[in-house]
Amino acid sequence: MSIQVKTKDSVYEVFLGENILQSFCERRAADFKKYDQLVIITDEHVWRLHEDYVRTNFNLSFKLYIVPIGEACKTFESYFQVQTFLLEENCSRNSALIALGGGAVGDLTGFVAATFMRGIPFYQIPTTILAHDSAVGGKTAINHPNGKNMIGAFYQPSEVLYDFHFLKTLPEAEVRSGLAEVIKHAIISDASWMDEFIALPNLKAINNKELLQWLEKGILVKARIVELDEKEQSYRKFLNFGHTYGHAIEASVGYGKITHGEAVMIGMIPALMLSELHGNVEEGYAKKVYDLAKRLGYNFEHVLQCSFESLSKFMQKDKKTTNGELHFALLQEIGNPFVQIISVEEIKRSDEQLRQWVKEVTND
Repeated sequence: MSIQVKTKDSVYEVFLGENILQSFCERRAADFKKYDQLVIITDEHVWRLHEDYVRTNFNLSFKLYIVPIGEACKTFESYFQVQTFLLEENCSRNSALIALGGGAVGDLTGFVAATFMRGIPFYQIPTTILAHDSAVGGKTAINHPNGKNMIGAFYQPSEVLYDFHFLKTLPEAEVRSGLAEVIKHAIISDASWMDEFIALPNLKAINNKELLQWLEKGILVKARIVELDEKEQSYRKFLNFGHTYGHAIEASVGYGKITHGEAVMIGMIPALMLSELHGNVEEGYAKKVYDLAKRLGYNFEHVLQCSFESLSKFMQKDKKTTNGELHFALLQEIGNPFVQIISVEEIKRSDEQLRQWVKEVTND
């Protein structure tokens, strides 16, 4: 199946299915013949697992560049090294890039594509659950020590190919990381869908068919919001639910020491506490989602490793901060998001409550 994404300046498809890499090459054959160079950018882990599948089904000539694994590839150094490789290989404005990997590889590749020769086409082939979110919508970036995704561009891919074949090799930690963004899509869009998650006893209770249906629904949520607001002026801010506090956790713990999804899951709990305060979310819902997260195996002890002062510093530098005011994505009700200016003191109270819950479990 396919989902169309429309923005002001582009229209592209997200194709979903099992073993669809070969059909992608056939469908895009005419386009690919126009490119003087085709470069696949991936990481060592993905290439080790999937080289045979790619070489068997991607029957076109390409060059390969391997980047560091995970968030380690989203640095100035990696960005510069990829650009250098493209120049040394005589790539031009008639070249194209393919991001084969998780969200980090997609973010880096997209930003390289946006800036090489002032912009060349790129394609997203996500290989993780987490990347069902990041591969759609055209947000591309690298990290800075002072904050996550601080240097980047809005730059849409020419196509997204979500081949479920790649998900078969995901370790449990990556499934858990990706599921956080799926839960986020549910919580900002559909209360009954969120109820399906609340009912889960553990991670192993999720069957493959159910997961694929959830991924499709998550991509639909993302695609529709991106169509309404490509450059994050209004509606797209809803997709940041859990991210302001979560990004601060990620930056404070250290990129790569906690998965992005795990950080987002942690960040959704203070956001739900604030939604109980500023919206009409039922009292105790944040604790209900916290208990779900614990059943699914998310590690909240990362919170205890970070002082609130450290988290506050990173939140103040967040892209969603305007004139020193923190703009939080919250919920009026489950499935009905809005944006609210939140004081540091309010966040501190939510942070203290979360720390108390984590300490109670740790002490037990």
